[in-house]
Amino acid sequence: MPIDVFMTQLSPTMTEGKIVRWLKKEGDELTSGEVMAEIETDKATMEMEVVDEGVLHKILQPEGAVIPVGRPIAVIAEEGEKVPVDYVPGSGSETDEATPEAVEIPSEPAVPAPQTAQKILPATDTSRIKASPLARRLAKVKGINLAAITGTGPNNRITKADVEKAVKRGINLGGAGAATAPPPARPLPQGPLPYHEDEFERIENSMMRKAIARRLIESKQTVPHFYLTIDVAMDRLMDLRAQLNEAAEGTFKLSVNDFIIKAVSRALVDVPAANASWTDSHTLRHKHTHISVAVAIEGGLITPVVRFAEQKGIVDISSEVKELAARAREGGLKPEEYTGGTFSISNLGMYGIQQFAAIINPPEGAILAVGATGDRAVVENGEVTMKKMMSLTLSCDHRVVDGAIGAEFLAALKKHLETPASVLI
Repeated sequence: MPIDVFMTQLSPTMTEGKIVRWLKKEGDELTSGEVMAEIETDKATMEMEVVDEGVLHKILQPEGAVIPVGRPIAVIAEEGEKVPVDYVPGSGSETDEATPEAVEIPSEPAVPAPQTAQKILPATDTSRIKASPLARRLAKVKGINLAAITGTGPNNRITKADVEKAVKRGINLGGAGAATAPPPARPLPQGPLPYHEDEFERIENSMMRKAIARRLIESKQTVPHFYLTIDVAMDRLMDLRAQLNEAAEGTFKLSVNDFIIKAVSRALVDVPAANASWTDSHTLRHKHTHISVAVAIEGGLITPVVRFAEQKGIVDISSEVKELAARAREGGLKPEEYTGGTFSISNLGMYGIQQFAAIINPPEGAILAVGATGDRAVVENGEVTMKKMMSLTLSCDHRVVDGAIGAEFLAALKKHLETPASVLI
């Protein structure tokens, strides 16, 4: 039977992909593990590997086409197999099932049981996982991450029965169903552009740029933001940082951001209610601090995650952030390295920005915007004195982080930053 090749979800937030280049042509033999095509996702250009072996019978979508996840892009046939002239891509039956069965599409996505809330996993590159076509389609419908399933078929291939067992266990582990795009915003009326064609350059929006736009619109339209700002005296922290860097003699170099990441993790431990995410049925209060750090890259923004930050020393955090940021700029991060954060930090202080408010990155419940540290005149004990000050603005999702919780978190963060030795012990 012919096997359909679908546009695969290559990143957890991917809803569509652009075919950059076909590396195989019609009639080529396909071996598992070979790269079939290069796909531009919302994060980077990634390789789509061969899963089902055979002959590339037909390429359904040309290079440059933007295809939604789950739509057929090619057809594979066995060597010597004749594909019926009237074969319709997308209707291919399961090769490891006796008869094709209809897939019942639920009216609402499956909701993870409360006891499995801490087991939510980021979706992975499912093109590398051996699974039958029907199992893939069922997993997509049910929102199941194939990486979380152990296959019982030949060579550990995941079958439809394996996916059904996962559904019965109440598992919903961030599969393709979790990346369904929100309803598009109503476009603004647009007539002829009020610019002459020779006065601007047209730059095609990349998949990353489109995804950023879509997610920011979704966040601002569906998440009830509110903002809290606090000023922090940074003199002690700056002195301690200078002393540590001098004593290190080049073995490491700590940044202000390293101290902020560690202090945020400590403050989230002090105020665990601020380390939360919203779902329609449950509030997820996280047991660990996985800090997403905003990194500007060419064409957009990505948030590599420092996991279990509360358990790591500041030198380890510093080294990890530098390594993640470098690979982010090279497009070398794996999906699990930029998903699964519980709290975000966006720092524009190095650009001289004194204060700003960041947009929440769902499903996280809050994001901290960090401004520049600079000398300011402040009143202390009735006298005007100069201090190094920094403004922090917390954007909160009011569904999970109330005003009092946000204020309590900022107070704890201020304490750790103004007594910086506390983040070292």
